[in-house]
Amino acid sequence: MTKTGYFASFAALMGATWLLTGCFDDSNPAVTDVQNDRIRVAMLQPPRSGLTPLSDDAFKLSRWRTAETLVTLNSVGEAQPALALSWQQITATRWQVILRQGVKFHDGQVLNAAAVVNALKAANSAAPKPRILDGVKWQMATEGEYTLSITTQQPDPLLPQRLSSPQLAILSPLAYGSGHGVDPVNHGSGPYVLTHVEGTSSATLERFADYWGEKASASGIDVSFVPDGTARAAALRSGKADIVEAIPVAQAPLLDPERVHEVPMPRTNTLYLNTRTGITQDPAIRAAIRSAINRQQIVDNVYEKRADIAQGLLGPALPWAAELRTPPINRVQPAAISGQQITLATFSDRTELPEVAVYLAQQLTAAGFSVKQVVREYSQIESDALAGKFDAFILSRATVLDSGDPLAYLYSDFACDGSFNIAQLCQPAIDAALKQAAGIPAGHERRVAIMQLENMILATDAAIPMLHERVIQGERQRVIAAIRDPRERSLIDSQTRIQAE
Repeated sequence: MTKTGYFASFAALMGATWLLTGCFDDSNPAVTDVQNDRIRVAMLQPPRSGLTPLSDDAFKLSRWRTAETLVTLNSVGEAQPALALSWQQITATRWQVILRQGVKFHDGQVLNAAAVVNALKAANSAAPKPRILDGVKWQMATEGEYTLSITTQQPDPLLPQRLSSPQLAILSPLAYGSGHGVDPVNHGSGPYVLTHVEGTSSATLERFADYWGEKASASGIDVSFVPDGTARAAALRSGKADIVEAIPVAQAPLLDPERVHEVPMPRTNTLYLNTRTGITQDPAIRAAIRSAINRQQIVDNVYEKRADIAQGLLGPALPWAAELRTPPINRVQPAAISGQQITLATFSDRTELPEVAVYLAQQLTAAGFSVKQVVREYSQIESDALAGKFDAFILSRATVLDSGDPLAYLYSDFACDGSFNIAQLCQPAIDAALKQAAGIPAGHERRVAIMQLENMILATDAAIPMLHERVIQGERQRVIAAIRDPRERSLIDSQTRIQAE
């Protein structure tokens, strides 16, 4: 190794050690083996919105099994009972939901129809709304102590699946109305109680003795938020963490293979292009960018072949997508490029994305563009991305995260009033197709409509899918029954436990 290489490696190691020491402080009993049955988790992203369930933080609450929803989904996306025992479509727009009895919240309040209506109304009136409610208008009312009705403005055949979204978790009435958002601490109903949150650095959960279902096997969970991928991998190697989210692909070869588990993800690495302002509002410029991308180079060099080249927005985690996909037609021809400048942005929380940006910038430069790169932590760049301040934005995007159905993702990202419309796309034909697809019941016809939508969106070059990811989850061998969930809703459940070493 050269002298320069030695010092670079040493600096990287010391940086990871510093991060690891800060996140897993041995002076804290919660992150040592003093309580040997506690589960220590290193997570990728810190809370963005104070762990309110009305944001993407809801998926953390779901993965820790502290906040629960009315409905859950099985492996094929079918609705299953949770806090709701049953549901029935009374008319085209009215549903009746019957709740499970005997459920206590962590603060001692009782689950009933009034509590559920309160939680759903809070989600319905939130600004911004939870992503799962994009384009949805509904009203809720109690019909008895354990029965409620949900009435939608338009027929919503996927309402049960919609109720499974972690962003519609039901918390105790005491969690709402404080004037400081929604507080999940001590207000959930799952097998673990969220007892303490230390800003964006850590969270502590304890077993809930009065849980209505199967009691938790572990006495608690100790969570550390570790955005640095090298530090997360080091936590697994050193035994500081039992379960580690999103091991970077570059770190996987350095770990014991028995600790590394690849999970295929309904997650697409996509380049969003600004269709409203700047140079990329020109469809021919967007076509030139599409033509310049070498996906194979990115998969081979950044993901070390641990990813799949994208053929569309929806990947192999949805096998029906490939069967129904047709090539986009009437695409605009690429413009001639001679030094046009574009601003390419992404975030550093997912370790691979800045490296993807480097390769993409090289490819675009080779095609004649002048590229300016912007890389920040997600919490510092999201608002600018949503405001359309960049020409191009690289995003690792979950495509069926909310309802088990990709239509919610397509609406939020590509409808005129979509809450996550980074591409600033607004086309009446796409909005009409979204509305039509939303009214089709689950099944083959709905899937056909979804793939027609994908075709329409790809034809605009507003979003250029590059690859479909596989997440690498790290687990110590002493961990029993950790959940490897493609939807990123579950990580720990009542059966997850630590085996004595």
